[in-house]
Amino acid sequence: MKFKVDIKRDGNGIPHITAVTEEELYFSFGYAHAMDRGMEMIFMKTLGQGRLSEQFQTSDANLAIDTFFRKMNWMGEKESDKQLTSGTANLLEMYTAGINAAFEKKLPWELKLLPYTHEPWRVRDSQLLIRILGYVSLSQAQDELERFFIEMVQAGVPDGKLEDLFPGLLEGYDRDLIEKVSLNERMVPNVDLWNVVPRLMASNSWVLSGKKTQSGKPILSNDIHLECNRIPAIWYEIVFDLNGRSAMGGTMPGIPGLLVGRTSDLAWGVTYSFMDTVDSWVEQCKDGAYYRKHEGWIHFRKREEVIKGKKGTSVTVTFYENDHGILDGDPNIEGYYLSTRWSGADSGAVSLNMIPGLLEAETVDQGMDLLGRLESTWSWVLADKGGNIGFQMSGLMPKRRKGIRGIVPLAGWDKNNDWDGFIDYKKLPRIKNPKQGFFVTANNDLNEYGKAKPIPEAMGPYRAERIQELLEEKDDFTCEDMKRIQSDLYSNQASRFMEILIPLLPETKQGRILKEWDKTYSLDSKGAYLFEQFYRELLLYVFGDLGFGRRAVEYLHTETGTFISFYHCFDRVLLKRQSPWFGGSTRDQVFRQVAEKALKVEPKPWKAGQKFVIKHILFGDTPLKILGFNRGPYYLPGGRSTVRQGQIYRSGNRDTTFSPAFRMIIDFQEESIHTNMPGGPSEHRFSRWYDTDIRNWLKGIYKTIIPKPEEKTHPFP
Repeated sequence: MKFKVDIKRDGNGIPHITAVTEEELYFSFGYAHAMDRGMEMIFMKTLGQGRLSEQFQTSDANLAIDTFFRKMNWMGEKESDKQLTSGTANLLEMYTAGINAAFEKKLPWELKLLPYTHEPWRVRDSQLLIRILGYVSLSQAQDELERFFIEMVQAGVPDGKLEDLFPGLLEGYDRDLIEKVSLNERMVPNVDLWNVVPRLMASNSWVLSGKKTQSGKPILSNDIHLECNRIPAIWYEIVFDLNGRSAMGGTMPGIPGLLVGRTSDLAWGVTYSFMDTVDSWVEQCKDGAYYRKHEGWIHFRKREEVIKGKKGTSVTVTFYENDHGILDGDPNIEGYYLSTRWSGADSGAVSLNMIPGLLEAETVDQGMDLLGRLESTWSWVLADKGGNIGFQMSGLMPKRRKGIRGIVPLAGWDKNNDWDGFIDYKKLPRIKNPKQGFFVTANNDLNEYGKAKPIPEAMGPYRAERIQELLEEKDDFTCEDMKRIQSDLYSNQASRFMEILIPLLPETKQGRILKEWDKTYSLDSKGAYLFEQFYRELLLYVFGDLGFGRRAVEYLHTETGTFISFYHCFDRVLLKRQSPWFGGSTRDQVFRQVAEKALKVEPKPWKAGQKFVIKHILFGDTPLKILGFNRGPYYLPGGRSTVRQGQIYRSGNRDTTFSPAFRMIIDFQEESIHTNMPGGPSEHRFSRWYDTDIRNWLKGIYKTIIPKPEEKTHPFP
């Protein structure tokens, strides 16, 4: 079935869809996604299916990626797919039909540069992308933290140091058992996922009630921090008009929903919550693929996957599964291995049922009810035209036995260690109309707002604290104030460390620069550069030289997200006066010793290490880059704990970034959204809409999106 497609671009190239029925709307939605971002969609689908070797290029790197995604087993139909309502299923079919209509008209020309064989889009492909969005680099970070814990135990880190690093989180810890575990995949798998999958980790969002704004209406702000050194941009902006009712905001191609944005009645923004939705169990295996269970010895379920390559080549990989998840190892070899489960492994259907309702919801209560039911883990802030504001966490939080927080792997044969379903979303952290008149989420610990405590370790409190401080300064905020806060470069983390460090600094040029530093990460700041030299050496000395080895910490620091995602674990130790990690010295002695060594470098401006290039997801590092797919170089202000986060680091042998990939401000006195992002609507290199907004993104200049643009419109695509 095909519908008339009524799509026009505004002056920024953003598509505006006008439809009379929901079916027309979703058909046009799919059509727009495929016409502007079809290559990106096909690439992500192929990735999640574990078919890069078959559809793109046969290589050892692609085989490793394919093996990872075949292990996750997200490409097939799931029992949970039956939970789709008939109404949602119909809209998904319309969205899928729109995608395929676009592909029938014109396949992305970039795919002609690859040995790709086209296949029609299916409903399950959108569900697959939801699983990728919910797991890779988000829930996966929790899995990495648990493996990091195991590797520290096996490296001989004493129990006292472990408790100091993870206070109150080690209930159920059995050192003897963990030392027996054989890890097939170490903390960081040898899979270069970050070359192809955007990292989604840190974000800021806050919402103010009318008593804190100049207009007397709520204002919602959201800046979502993702990998920004890739093109096309991760986000795709769109505007809907369904029988005169408008909606606008950010989407992700291949997923049929307005993930952040607004209608005339309701606005919503998002950050990652750091809920722990991944657990591992220790399985005792023997006698050819049997594992120990409380009632005896049980046979694993065996799954074989054939990964096809070009020219008729293929590789067969075997996975062993039980109710605890997928085994990390070969149970035919007697021993102890981990089985790992993600609570969202079968997700998609329930989340898709909730998404269409957001376009009809009118109140914060209705929005919290819809968003709270989503299966992946997020922190949502909301506002409505009636003046209400709210916060709701979503995600499938496992019910664990009392005291268990998910960090420590437990014995798989003890039934008391099994999950007992999932926590009701109404017990997750949530609040409506807080007394202070605003609410902030920035990947910080939000456990205090729920009956359940889903976050064992958050990213850190610094960004949330800084935003909170700025929002307490006055009661007449405007959109312009929100823009300034989103661009704030002051580091509360640096301030906390500098309180200790300033009296200990040497009387040198470097010491004087740090004493006078304003704790901001502007591109010309030499203080930021020197502080980061000190901070890096402090990590290497305390957790490397005095801990589990400098080379190990160097690798974790430069090639993984461990110190990116969970730096607060380490800061908590470093800021204590005494710790078993200090090797018998006091904190001040450690700081002074590290400063004397680290601050011998010649001071440079912060920009010296903040250079990056925005690279094409397929051709950015290939000979085809001569066609002009890449953009840059540019320089990124900010640091790990500034509101405007600006991290550049190595991951999987390449540079990656954390920075605001989509900024959005919504003031309910207007029918508009103020946004910017590092890219444009189109993925096509020779489109006029390929790289729009990049320079404005760097400068913090926002465009204003309105339901019916007054400026000249442009034909689509």
